[in-house]
Amino acid sequence: MANPDFDALAARLDSLIALVERAVPPAAGEPDFDTADAFVWHPRPARLEPVAKVNRVDIALLQGVDRMRDQLVDNTERFARGLPANNVLLWGARGMGKSSLVKAAHAAVNQSAASPLKLVEIHREDIESLPALMALVRASTHRFLVFCDDLSFDGNDASYKSLKAVLEGGIEGRPENVLFYATSNRRHLLPRDMMENERATAINPGEAVEEKVSLSDRFGLWLGFHKCSQDEYLAMVSAYADHFDLAVDADSLRAEALEWATTRGARSGRVAWQFIQDLAGRLETRLEG
Repeated sequence: MANPDFDALAARLDSLIALVERAVPPAAGEPDFDTADAFVWHPRPARLEPVAKVNRVDIALLQGVDRMRDQLVDNTERFARGLPANNVLLWGARGMGKSSLVKAAHAAVNQSAASPLKLVEIHREDIESLPALMALVRASTHRFLVFCDDLSFDGNDASYKSLKAVLEGGIEGRPENVLFYATSNRRHLLPRDMMENERATAINPGEAVEEKVSLSDRFGLWLGFHKCSQDEYLAMVSAYADHFDLAVDADSLRAEALEWATTRGARSGRVAWQFIQDLAGRLETRLEG
């Protein structure tokens, strides 16, 4: 004979189990890394989504950043060969090609690497999930560049501790098959007014911001990007125009590019690219490749 109380309890347990299963996603299995050379990390549910076509430019088109380009490519090549290499912080002026250089260097190194590096992008708001990502790739035979664009921390944001542990300070440490590349407009990943406020209100001002400032020290290689000169800006414009075979004479290209920069109030790689897009549109030319 059926027991109504038992049946009701079983139904309630089934409902509870279903709720728990929905709230706690299954553990992520190792993805098929042979499907792509680039992935985007999504922490909820934990997965690496392959990117069929990465949005990037050829490294030869990145003008005015020769020293930073050579250092980043050299560091990346050493890592691809299994040699010691550093985590990299690319910091400085907006629009000067920091994130473009990371993606371009990855592609350039993979052209000659015996085993292609995997580029994994993690969004700034997902930094707290870095340990889960590390656990997923640690046992893989592939080598990974984990990349975070526009990294910085504000207010009482404590997610920097996850990054700090991964870079150097955790018990397990950073996996040998992983390097971390980040771009930021701030050299110390922390706004100056916040650092000064911490010093002013602390019992020991010298130690108040040490923990947060030391995050930048975990990056062994710092690459600084500064506002470009007029000659560097024009070199960027000319490189794009030549690459896309835009039908415009040199004098007109120079005059229009300078006028464009004046109206924008800035000179940078981003401004140069925006000018080229406008010029190509007026010339009814498609920007292929």
